[in-house]
Amino acid sequence: MTEKILSVRGLNKSFKHKQVLFDVAFDCQAGRIVALVGANGAGKTTIMKAILGLIKSSGEVEIAGKRVGFNHSVSSSDVGALIEYPGIYPFLTGRQHLEMFAQDLTYLDQLVAKLKMTAYIDRPANKYSLGMKQKLGVALALINRPKFVILDEPMNGLDPQATRDLRNLIEEEAKKGTSFLISSHILAELQKFADDVVIVKHGRVVKNSTMAELLAKDQLLITLKTSDDKQARQVLAAADYKVLATPELKIVCQTEADVETALVLVQERGILIKNLFRNSGDLEKTVLDLIER
Repeated sequence: MTEKILSVRGLNKSFKHKQVLFDVAFDCQAGRIVALVGANGAGKTTIMKAILGLIKSSGEVEIAGKRVGFNHSVSSSDVGALIEYPGIYPFLTGRQHLEMFAQDLTYLDQLVAKLKMTAYIDRPANKYSLGMKQKLGVALALINRPKFVILDEPMNGLDPQATRDLRNLIEEEAKKGTSFLISSHILAELQKFADDVVIVKHGRVVKNSTMAELLAKDQLLITLKTSDDKQARQVLAAADYKVLATPELKIVCQTEADVETALVLVQERGILIKNLFRNSGDLEKTVLDLIER
């Protein structure tokens, strides 16, 4: 049975007399990447702060089997976090930041290399761009190889290459058993690597499922590259497939059986299928459908 790293039960929070979290409950298993998504102001950052015990709240939170709360500190070997913006000392270098918080320096250079920070890690942080500071914040969250990592908008300020590097690092650490709770407004990016999804609306969890289950109800969008896309388009349209008016050959299928039939139809005409890409659902569309109801 998979180890439960995070357990949240009945989490409630009020600011003054306004309640902002309502009985929030979800789990995170070892080695799983959980996406926490919702509109601005839905309560994502508040949930993360409450989990870490940074703000007072009611309910029960356990991390790695240990009770966490406002008066219960959490070990950096159990949890690493980047919440909102990284707390950075402007006149210290990135390396000095990591050395200050690292319990063991053996992982430092390896982590710096994986995040492509080597060229500037010894510069003062006040010379860093937004993306550089963001990567330093992620590195600080990961430096002690914690069991559980919380990242609040970690892609903020990152270019496409840096975003890919971060995604690869998260997936690599998850395979080693590290669990992640990640919020991001870039839902297409989360869809690429998150295992589970918790959707929050006005401080309430409105959906808690695996990514696969969440997107299973959506239609299959198939992109084909063939030896004759023009003829393949005509063949599929004649067979009543929904062929999208896009430069690439894209068709919409209801089931995997429909996909297989489409491939057979094309190949029977002597058309070679060079490549096929499946997009089984759109996280952004699914989330918007839930939060706009």
